[in-house]
Amino acid sequence: MSVEVMCNEQRFVLETANTAYVLDMHEGGHLQHIYWGKKLAHKCDYKAMRPFVIAHSSFEATRGVMGYEFIPWGEMVYSEPTFKASNSTGERGFDWIYEDYKLEIINDQLTELSLCLKDKIGRYRIQLIYGVYEEYDMISRRLAVINESEDQLTLEAARSLQVAFKPGQVSRFTHLAGKWVGEFQVLQETLSEGRKTIDSRRGTTSHQANPWFAVDADATEETGDVWFGHLAYSGNWDIHVEKDAFGLVQLCGGMTDFDFSKVLKANESFETPPFFIGYSENGFSGMSHLAHRFQRDVILPKDHRDHLRKVLYNSWEATYFDVSVDEQKRLAEKAAAIGCELFVIDDGWFGERHSDQAGLGDWYVNQDKFPNGLSELISHVESLNMAFGIWVEPEMVNKDSQLYDQHPDWVYQFSNKNHTEARHQLVLNLGKKEVRAYIKNWLGELLAKHDIHFIKWDMNRAFSEPGIVEKSHGALNHTKMSHEQQQLWMEHVKGLYEVIDHIKRKHPHVVIETCSGGGGRVDLGILQRTDQFWTSDNTDAVDRLSIQYGASFAYNAKAMMCWITDSPNWLNQREVPLTYRCHVAMLGALGVGGNLDHWDDIELAEAAKWIAYYKEIRRTVQEGNQYRLASPTISSRTNYTGIQYVSEDKKHSVVFLFEDGLKYGEQLTLIKFKGLDPEAYYKDQSGFKATGSFFMNAGIQWQLSKQYTSEIYELHKCEE
Repeated sequence: MSVEVMCNEQRFVLETANTAYVLDMHEGGHLQHIYWGKKLAHKCDYKAMRPFVIAHSSFEATRGVMGYEFIPWGEMVYSEPTFKASNSTGERGFDWIYEDYKLEIINDQLTELSLCLKDKIGRYRIQLIYGVYEEYDMISRRLAVINESEDQLTLEAARSLQVAFKPGQVSRFTHLAGKWVGEFQVLQETLSEGRKTIDSRRGTTSHQANPWFAVDADATEETGDVWFGHLAYSGNWDIHVEKDAFGLVQLCGGMTDFDFSKVLKANESFETPPFFIGYSENGFSGMSHLAHRFQRDVILPKDHRDHLRKVLYNSWEATYFDVSVDEQKRLAEKAAAIGCELFVIDDGWFGERHSDQAGLGDWYVNQDKFPNGLSELISHVESLNMAFGIWVEPEMVNKDSQLYDQHPDWVYQFSNKNHTEARHQLVLNLGKKEVRAYIKNWLGELLAKHDIHFIKWDMNRAFSEPGIVEKSHGALNHTKMSHEQQQLWMEHVKGLYEVIDHIKRKHPHVVIETCSGGGGRVDLGILQRTDQFWTSDNTDAVDRLSIQYGASFAYNAKAMMCWITDSPNWLNQREVPLTYRCHVAMLGALGVGGNLDHWDDIELAEAAKWIAYYKEIRRTVQEGNQYRLASPTISSRTNYTGIQYVSEDKKHSVVFLFEDGLKYGEQLTLIKFKGLDPEAYYKDQSGFKATGSFFMNAGIQWQLSKQYTSEIYELHKCEE
């Protein structure tokens, strides 16, 4: 059993294959965090653990300063509360009493422990639900609230995760920050006294921060203890890390309490999204290996989880809104000729969509652009032995559209304030069942009438004017109280998940890619429903190297889409050789997004060569363990960036090397590989043969001669 209950049912031990997580239930329903780290040899070792409590003064909690698993609001604990609520009589705090626990085997991957707390009068219950994924060394944590009274209970904060670290255990906080076209930048900060918060208040996961964290003391890529976590939620969220004067570090996270309210009526319940957490004693590489494998095997949707991602071509950067059936057919022919397996038509195929100023919401095929409908293009694509995919943006509407003319009450707005438009569009209220029904209907009809195998689901702006209005006698007015409207943030996410789940059930053959102007909505909540993510609208290969590098800390290569595009790049006019661009795009799931009409025969032939080669190595790239040999972002003193993939059986390895800061002429660089079988022999592409130990310790020498040098070094296990 992966869960042990001991010490008179006051101590709970969660064990995975290699790790352990221990908490205590104290008198009065207080939960204390005891241990999280390497699995211990004997069960009695967990019984021998002593709670860490500091008795100090009347200015601190009377039971002493300690690390918490659950922090109710209103007591002498001043960290962010795990839970905060009030009722209609004005009660703002409750005494929580431990009631019981329940163990349940959910499936062969998952065992759940539920700890139940009730308020002393018996009106409300809280369940702290821990999921143990023993094989994957991962644990999930979420919170459920049940209102068993006849009165309503208003939730003001309900977070999924609360954990603590003893003095000296962690000293550094790693997270991902950025902006549009600059996502997934790795930041590492020393923990000092005070509170550090990362969050999103934009209605979606955001480009600016990502709901992932890691904490450590002195870990490297290969060594040291790293604790990490991923929130599976695509709306407003926060993560707080706080170090107090005693050296304790409290960490909590989940749905943010910013503009948050959830009203539970009699006998209603509410459950927070899961926070998935893990621990590795093998540094940041070990952390990523655990997270990536868990995502590939457990998180990604089942229907395509075991399938390798196809090489796609996307027509956006070739045509933008100037879409025509003849141009798309010509691009499809060129894409097929260089080896693409999936052709995706992007924005501009529907409604009166000739720019970003009109047409969103009117999801019918534009007859001027496609006189014979989409079927003509789809048949042509299929005749070229490619599958067909299409771009949609279901959550958005332009004011200049039939949909907005008919349903102006379907967008978020304040009745007495002008709309804030971004990209000339507004956000549809997916909390409204009629909006969800509309999206399900037009998208379901599109998929039912056409042989579509892929959807790129985009979202190109954040929320504003978060209000809900209804039509009444020709006017738009608020009909809900402000605390009810504060639920719209999470109702949108709930509605989004409902629609995507519906489409997945009805059309399980369709692969869905999540996109929000690039990497604005990437998290484990959306990845439970979509098969891959568009990493960034920035397709410049040099910029993409650091963006993809940062994304690799949290997310797996199989789900990360990377394109080969034109040079000079549209964003910064940088000119980069095609070989370098191809190699950068081969670091994840490969795509092509350039205007093939502008590529000459030499460029098309070279792209075809690299696409064919990628197909030979993609299983190792998409499903192997990734090693970051040298960094383009984190205090790197090297003159190269190196990314290595090793198949799970260690029979195959692919190493990508990129020049990064060459100065003062040619340089000879020593590169040591990782993750190989030290006793086995490997042969490289030139025929050179040596042991894994040789490649990992003696290494190879790489000749750097000019800017934008890149090379792929491949190893196959062989006989001595």
